[in-house]
Amino acid sequence: MMFPENFLWGGAIAANQAEGAWDVDGRGPAKTDVTTGGSVKEPRYITYIDKDGNPGKTPNGSPIPEGARYAVLEDCYYPNHDGIDFFHRYKEDIALFAGMGFKVFRMSVSWSRLYPKGDEEAPNPKGVAFYRDVFLECQKYGIEPLVTIWHFDTPLYLEEHYGGWNNRKLIDFYERFARTCFTEYKGLVKYWLTFNEINNTIMMLDLFGNHGGHEEYRAGYQQLHYQFVASARAVQAGHEIDPANQIGCMICGITFYPGTCDPKDILANRHTWEKSIFYCGDVQCKGKYPSFAKRLWAEHGVDLDMTQQDLEELRNGCVDMYTFSYYMSSIVSTHEAKETVSGNFTAGAKNPYLQYSDWGWAFDPEGLQYYLEMIYDRYEKPIMVVENGLGAYDTIEEDGGIHDAYRISYHREHIKKMAEAMKNGVDLIGYTTWGCIDLVSAGTGEMRKRYGFIYVDKDDEGKGTFDRKVKDSYHWYKKVIQSRGTEL
Repeated sequence: MMFPENFLWGGAIAANQAEGAWDVDGRGPAKTDVTTGGSVKEPRYITYIDKDGNPGKTPNGSPIPEGARYAVLEDCYYPNHDGIDFFHRYKEDIALFAGMGFKVFRMSVSWSRLYPKGDEEAPNPKGVAFYRDVFLECQKYGIEPLVTIWHFDTPLYLEEHYGGWNNRKLIDFYERFARTCFTEYKGLVKYWLTFNEINNTIMMLDLFGNHGGHEEYRAGYQQLHYQFVASARAVQAGHEIDPANQIGCMICGITFYPGTCDPKDILANRHTWEKSIFYCGDVQCKGKYPSFAKRLWAEHGVDLDMTQQDLEELRNGCVDMYTFSYYMSSIVSTHEAKETVSGNFTAGAKNPYLQYSDWGWAFDPEGLQYYLEMIYDRYEKPIMVVENGLGAYDTIEEDGGIHDAYRISYHREHIKKMAEAMKNGVDLIGYTTWGCIDLVSAGTGEMRKRYGFIYVDKDDEGKGTFDRKVKDSYHWYKKVIQSRGTEL
């Protein structure tokens, strides 16, 4: 199948994983800046100094001790501090993307680069100027920026002094940040995403079996509500400032299958889709909480701080498009699994019909087609796949090349299934592969878990020249784009 001429082929990165320059030109820290490196077996840690002045660390996702403050410790390695130095090398990188024929480049804006603490009245001029320069560089090559406003990078000051998204005040701070983006980059950016993988807040609690922590779920649903309202306000502001803006949600997309044909598994699978996928999609696409929300809230005794004004904001702030990440599928079962899988962001029963990556992720292109058709039928909004890719070990061979046939195979099979979904009526308008250039892994903090068509000379200890080198997949993806998907 030939993809439409205006189909948005491209790739994606995130500020906190790529930019580096974590304390340059007035940028304030985010939680990723106090997060150490890890691996598939060793967690990343959050570092702090306790109330008595002693350094310490706790696994990422766990709270720091009462009275402690986040801190950068001298004897720890923080891979996000340098990222891949996109901050200084963006012109080189965007030229490489243009060489592949990118129509769109997905990136994020670091909140703390524009608002170092997050609660200032006015933005940091140097931060504003940096992103303007990046967008102008994209424009030079005819590449449309697709900008994620929040990509897991709440300013650390807001986390420490306001409690992060547990505090309703963050809605106003986020709206100010979003309005700054829409105003400053009017005419340079028209595609926006409000929150990256917004459903992770709840889904990750379920994924790792955290079924006893009712307080964590109550906090999670409340955080989500504030983010929903913030997103809705941003959508309204974006349309008001520039009616040409197209603003989307962004969901962590996982296709769930029942483990057996036991009716209990079928029902459990449906409820997993509702909780993990539809709950957030429904609020952001339909402007209201779904009927099953009351069941979800009752599971953990959730009593939301929610006003009539909030509900009105949700109604008036529906997104224009639905975007999502897709890497894998997962099994839902009420029975004890014969074989399990455990890796970065994965846990549970292993699917005997699928192959798995070194990080425990299922290779399932049909799952992408299933997800696309399911979601389009539910919302009937334009869709983009804004993250899809294979994290793998890459080797520079004796001939100096990086022969990543495994990555080509991964993308080829997923693109084929995108074409099938489009034949079946799905309005798919874009595809941005994740980590089009190697970057710091969000889950493990590693560099050896590489996704890119472009290799970056940096290792897991931060050593290397940071020089760029194209892989075989670079030339393959260039042909895919040139041929509009017919040469795979």
